[in-house]
Amino acid sequence: MGKAEIVRASFRRQAKACDDLGSPFTARLCRLVADRLNGETAVARRVLNWEGDPTVAGDALALRLAGSLHALVRSGQDPALAAVYPPERVDDDALWSACEDAFRRDERFILERLRSAPQTNEVRRAGALLPGFLTIARLFGKPLVLSEVGASAGLNLHWDRYAYRLGAFVWGSASSVELTPDWKGPPPPDAEVTIAGRAGCDLNPLDPSSIDDRERLASYIWADQADRLERAGNALDIAARTGMKVDRADAIEWLAKRLSQRHAGCVHVVYHSIAWQYFPEALKAKGELLIATAGAGATQDAPLARLQMEADGNSDGAALTLQVWPTGERHEIGRADFHGRWVRWRGWPGL
Repeated sequence: MGKAEIVRASFRRQAKACDDLGSPFTARLCRLVADRLNGETAVARRVLNWEGDPTVAGDALALRLAGSLHALVRSGQDPALAAVYPPERVDDDALWSACEDAFRRDERFILERLRSAPQTNEVRRAGALLPGFLTIARLFGKPLVLSEVGASAGLNLHWDRYAYRLGAFVWGSASSVELTPDWKGPPPPDAEVTIAGRAGCDLNPLDPSSIDDRERLASYIWADQADRLERAGNALDIAARTGMKVDRADAIEWLAKRLSQRHAGCVHVVYHSIAWQYFPEALKAKGELLIATAGAGATQDAPLARLQMEADGNSDGAALTLQVWPTGERHEIGRADFHGRWVRWRGWPGL
């Protein structure tokens, strides 16, 4: 298979994922690129001859291109392209013609945006993470110190500032961000939660108070998912009011510093959602060793927990896994949709 066909195949796989995740417009856009893109423009040549890994597990090329086009629409920079974007409805020929025109007219902007990896911060994942945090609070009965890897704008660092309905279980105070995933399974444990500290890192963190960064984040949310755009905007407002900024740092170096600190009387929670899976294998191995070493030094007075929401190769969403130290006990406590639309909860054995 030649390079161009590998690229086209990656767009078709992304189209299937968009269908599964409720974005028929982005799925249609990806299929049009896969079927109709030719080498007549500089943008097309860059895409079809992509030098890296175009797949979602690599450079996520389809999401880079979709985000570039959406950014043009949201900024008002290309009214002709905006005229064929949701909520407008046009046929495939009209949509593709507008995209090809944008490839020519907005060449410099698109080529520059293609250089950057997509950044998302899906707030609904907090609906899958919350029961994990409640489990940790119930297990240890101590305040939580939060360390999020791959935190982007830090929206899921503020999960305790959102309101939740998980089946019949309600948690949190009134909030402009309300998360109500389709819930199956027993209710999560009800526990008192106190946050003793929180921090996150990202190679390219976004500032919730920056108009440019807010727009960058919004551009990677699919154009036909207005509810996601509104929810992200509300979460950004909450994060901006706190004044907290995500640290710009290499995840492993940052983790080493965070794990070297002792938090007597608290449980240190390292967590990540749809982030760890994108790290190079060598970095993941270093991170696993760091966490295991810190776990070996954990005590009942200063325990450690690791909460993950990551793909594991199974087709039914992401695995929710929790490991705690000093015992080292680890369980898959549930599964969740990659965008947090549903949660299938199992819970911690015996809790």
